Amino acid sequence: MAITVNIYYHGKNGNARKFAEEMISLGIVDEIRAEKGNIRYDYFFPIDNPDTLLLIDSWENQQALDIHHNTPMMQKIIDLRGKYDLHMTVERYVSAEPENPADNDFIRE
Repeated sequence: MAITVNIYYHGKNGNARKFAEEMISLGIVDEIRAEKGNIRYDYFFPIDNPDTLLLIDSWENQQALDIHHNTPMMQKIIDLRGKYDLHMTVERYVSAEPENPADNDFIRE
């Protein structure tokens, strides 16, 4: 059962974008993506709110997420959030299994 966490980082004066750029340039994003159990770690910017950054962070299960939360890189992330004075809104989703094949009728690939 996969877990997806949507984290909305809210900042001012472009700080959310600066945070994402530094996460990428320091290699933290690549480290997270390489962790066992990580399914997805991607940033997005809402078209109507340039001071918000959306992180979609998915893990195979709670254990993988717990291990991630206990890595030394978490302190780096916390420090960067403080550096850019970011505040967060979080949504958590657990995948439904099995998926409904009828949903595929509405997906255009």
